[in-house]
Amino acid sequence: MRTGFGHFVAILLAALAFIAPALVTAAVPDVTGTWVARINSPLGEMEFVFRLRSDANGGLGGSVNSLFGDAPILEGRINGNDIEFSIDMDLFGNIQRRAIKGRIVGDELQIESAGLMPTPPPGMVMPGGPPAAPGAGAGPPPFAKLLPGTLTARRGTPTPSYRAGPVDYKALPKVELPALKALPANKLARTPPMGWNSWNKFRTGIDDKTVRGIADALVESGMRDAGYIYVNIDDGWQGTRDGNGVLQPNPNFPDMKALADYVHSKGLKLGIYSSPGPRTCGGFEGSYGHEEIDARTWAGWGIDYLKYDWCSAGRVWKDQDMRAVYQRMGEAIRATGRPMVYSLCQYGRASVQSWGPLVGGNLWRTTFDIFDNWPSMTGNVNAQEALAASAAPGHWNDPDMLEIGNGGMTAAEYRTHFSLWAIAAAPLIAGNDVRALDADTRDILLNKEVIAVNQDRLGKQGRRVAQQGEIDIWLRKLSGGAHALAVVNRGNVEAEVATKWADLGLPANLSARDLWLHRDLGRLADGYQGRVAAHGVVLLRLK
Repeated sequence: MRTGFGHFVAILLAALAFIAPALVTAAVPDVTGTWVARINSPLGEMEFVFRLRSDANGGLGGSVNSLFGDAPILEGRINGNDIEFSIDMDLFGNIQRRAIKGRIVGDELQIESAGLMPTPPPGMVMPGGPPAAPGAGAGPPPFAKLLPGTLTARRGTPTPSYRAGPVDYKALPKVELPALKALPANKLARTPPMGWNSWNKFRTGIDDKTVRGIADALVESGMRDAGYIYVNIDDGWQGTRDGNGVLQPNPNFPDMKALADYVHSKGLKLGIYSSPGPRTCGGFEGSYGHEEIDARTWAGWGIDYLKYDWCSAGRVWKDQDMRAVYQRMGEAIRATGRPMVYSLCQYGRASVQSWGPLVGGNLWRTTFDIFDNWPSMTGNVNAQEALAASAAPGHWNDPDMLEIGNGGMTAAEYRTHFSLWAIAAAPLIAGNDVRALDADTRDILLNKEVIAVNQDRLGKQGRRVAQQGEIDIWLRKLSGGAHALAVVNRGNVEAEVATKWADLGLPANLSARDLWLHRDLGRLADGYQGRVAAHGVVLLRLK
């Protein structure tokens, strides 16, 4: 009996040991709520907002908001203290599926950052510089260097708290696109627009006080009188829509009409920013489905310039819809009766140079975002060469805004930056804090002889016409039979250059003026010969 009973007890205990885990299931951690991670990076302060929704079965939903927009969480799971999910990340219209992993550690979420960085498209150079050559052993590509390996997020409130929430893209009401047609030209921007934009320096951390201070500085520094007349507020001004659908500015901009009046009183013009998608790049309210009311609102404030950024529109439409999407806002602007420069920002996708003027556009981005380094700057301007025929008075190729004065390049590199934007007939939109100009930045941005090349009324965009090793030679035809010639040294050491006018299709015996030395060089019979600093430029006006 005892032996039989003992055997029974042993079997029972073994069975209980086997089924105990199923009877006592560990509770799934509840991560429902808003989690915020903040870091400093080469792009400035960055914030990642994880709006999470978990359930008792280990399911995980919600959204992730970052510099790359708002992305719904897909295929989310919680396994013990481990979490994993996917998002479709939007990088300048490129939608990429990214897998993300993390772990719950006490009151923190530790997220592996690799999944939060999209893969840059070919040719895009981020702040860390160009990708390492294959086999060079120089570490990860620079895009990955923007973030630490792990982000630590804690429960909290996003900054700013009025950034818009996630979007259910599947449930968006459909917006009808117009039949394609050519809109009449608005007769603005007969030369490339000049001014200032908040994004490169301030990102979304912009407010009324800063904009007023910038306007004052443009006047006091002489930049306004040199031609910098547009004061453009980029992403981050938006609040929420009222009951009538009117988009209100956030508390950092208490009165947009009063701000516009102030800017206008300084002899300047005010610009604004939006997106044809439901969210901007920074995760604020876009103009999707509100194009007409937004255009009327901006006209009522006294807005003179619109930068319209593709961003989340790539989640709603395909590239083949792009012309109609931008035409919809072009028609809305035209219907207000207020003249507004129309800046298309869609990174050169869908051959924008072929239809940009037809939707009322005055300028269109032809590249990905510029960053404050030599590879990014030169990569953007080199992309303009093939597009030169598309530029004309009122219609300009745009390699993005100026980084001059932001500290990532040398004074010589910034002079090259300014010279190439002048040769390329590119908009001169400063992106630094003009309230604190150092001597080099002031001399570059206020070089009226270089500005005159950029603003030449003939409106012909220059091209790279020759290369000699690491020397590039750019030529632009100017009014009155003149030409501008830029000799750029891409190399890391000073270089000797010798050009022949005949090789460049120019006549002999040209008078030359050095636009950085502000010195006449006399008549040069056969060509130019001299030395060019590393990453430097010689810019001549020839006649």
